[in-house]
Amino acid sequence: MRPAPLNRRRRALGLALFAVLVAVLASAAVAPADLLSPESGGSPNADQIDSLYWLIFAVALVVFIGVEGLLFYSLFKFRARKGVVPAQIRGNTRLEIGWTIGAAVILVVLGIFTFIKLPSIRNPDVSSAAGYKGGYVQIADATRRVPPSGKYLNVCVTGQQYIWRYVYAPNCNQSVFKYAFAYTDMYVPTDTTITLDIFGQDVAHSWWIPKLGGKMDAIPGYTNHTWFKIPGRLAGTIFTGQCAELCGRNHANMLATVHALKPQDFEAWLATRKADIKAADVAAAAQRKQFEKTTP
Repeated sequence: MRPAPLNRRRRALGLALFAVLVAVLASAAVAPADLLSPESGGSPNADQIDSLYWLIFAVALVVFIGVEGLLFYSLFKFRARKGVVPAQIRGNTRLEIGWTIGAAVILVVLGIFTFIKLPSIRNPDVSSAAGYKGGYVQIADATRRVPPSGKYLNVCVTGQQYIWRYVYAPNCNQSVFKYAFAYTDMYVPTDTTITLDIFGQDVAHSWWIPKLGGKMDAIPGYTNHTWFKIPGRLAGTIFTGQCAELCGRNHANMLATVHALKPQDFEAWLATRKADIKAADVAAAAQRKQFEKTTP
């Protein structure tokens, strides 16, 4: 008559372990994603990624419910008493061929929908008429995917331990020191297609602002390209993210933010940055001359 207390202890231990697991999950930091799908709403490509995710999730859910339903049906339909010798089934060729073909059809359907969605994820959208019209809007070239109109604002994104640098230059292969730049916080105009040329300066990094699209690696010696376009209704919104590739001991501190500004506000910010750079260059030149005078 000892088994009853033992079963109660096992049940209590199981409930305690379950409670500990729930407490750990509840206390964990919230990951930068929606409850069941990637974050979206900040850019058309992020919205397309989210819709593709939900499509695949729906198909997977139907398959899961079907398989689990068949499993539980079999458990209850064909259950037998303890000690009964089960029937020996040697196989069913039609059934095996059927579920093989069914799985292949599911994969083909998912592949077709993925390739239908892929162009809208990879190819930049057209800048809106209300977007930025400043001097950095460029004409299409052969090195990156650009909007059909050829108008976009290019930003050179450099990952280095443990900070992001943004240079507002039309060509990242040329000297970018004369252009406006910023660290950690990127400022962009709304209703404007923003193309990013992403590369790493020291080790591998990964650029990721979840609501503005998928991850993109920043690799030394190689340039990756991505894009986003923030609608005008989100002006004033700050999008947060961080490096998504382990890049060293301070990797967790390599944060990134994107500030969405109205086009006129972005022009004012850009003019201020240019003026700051010019003033710094003048001050540096004056200090250099002063140093040369005092140096024998």
